[in-house]
Amino acid sequence: MAQLPPCPQCSSEYTYEDGVQLVCPECGHEWSEAEAAAAEAGAVVRDSNGNELQDGDTVTVIKDLKVKGSSSVVKVGTKVKNIRLVDGDHDIDCKIEGIGAMKLKSEFVKKA
Repeated sequence: MAQLPPCPQCSSEYTYEDGVQLVCPECGHEWSEAEAAAAEAGAVVRDSNGNELQDGDTVTVIKDLKVKGSSSVVKVGTKVKNIRLVDGDHDIDCKIEGIGAMKLKSEFVKKA
């Protein structure tokens, strides 16, 4: 029997196959083997339009984003320069003028 990869969300070793999907019984996360292979090879971060992002790129925010723990909002159309890509749920580290250091999800930005 082939060794299945651990769950990418909770790192559980009890994953199993369900058709073409891999399933984690502990957290319920489902993913394909192709996604697992891409994650092992180094995940590519893409914007909302599917363009590949790299460190140092300039992006534009496509949705009003509330700043957690504050009453301020990052408005649609805000340009963010010199981004850094990081691992995790929020995959962009940046500094937004007037707000400061923030972490953004790549699904809420587009490459400028």
